[in-house]
Amino acid sequence: MSRLEITTSTAAYNVNFCFPVCELESDRIKLVPFIPDLHVDLYFQGSAAHPELYDFTSFGPFSDVSDFDELIHNSIGSDTAVLYAIIDKTRTSTDSSSKLTSANFAGVIGYLNTSPVHLSTELGPVLTLPPFQRTHVTTNAIGLLLQYALDLPPHGLGLRRVQWQTNRLNIKSISAAQKMGFKLEAILRWDRVLPASKAIASNGGRVREGDPRPGTVGNDTAMLALCWDDWESERARVLQAMDRRS
Repeated sequence: MSRLEITTSTAAYNVNFCFPVCELESDRIKLVPFIPDLHVDLYFQGSAAHPELYDFTSFGPFSDVSDFDELIHNSIGSDTAVLYAIIDKTRTSTDSSSKLTSANFAGVIGYLNTSPVHLSTELGPVLTLPPFQRTHVTTNAIGLLLQYALDLPPHGLGLRRVQWQTNRLNIKSISAAQKMGFKLEAILRWDRVLPASKAIASNGGRVREGDPRPGTVGNDTAMLALCWDDWESERARVLQAMDRRS
């Protein structure tokens, strides 16, 4: 993994994040700070035909690019969150691995709910576009963020905990996290209020008469985590998974 401090021209987009924002890179992918002016259109073009990406999220699908742009501007300004664009280097020429196009823009990933006081963060969102799913992309993106979060300084932040939350019915997400060393800690019942448009309510869509949020459904959340002491034994396996060629 290599790290590069972001340039002055892009720093304004990440200035509020509580830790240094770096470009992160393996031999097959590169994570660069998500800059709305550069990346919103690419993400929307790649995701517009795939509403299933949002089956288990509290947001989306988006009817137009402005809706997604608004969500991004409201999200990445927080000091607890930062978003990265994923570049698939295997679909670029060697002299243009940093240039994003629709051919190599693989999705987005980030940190959220980050706490410098408690030395913890969360991975999310993890949205890999369908042409890049079931490839090396997601494994490498998760691995890079785990290394930066859990490795000790100067190469990492030395955090103690990285967590992962998803709808308890999202078996693919839970499996992806467990393959990277995350351990299931709990099922948080009635953890989230979701719009009625979300068809997948993990607690059966039950409602009660007189509820203060009528017309919404509930979500049970699976909470997983990978902590520093887990990382000591899992790090080598994560790196091996990132290097896997099949």
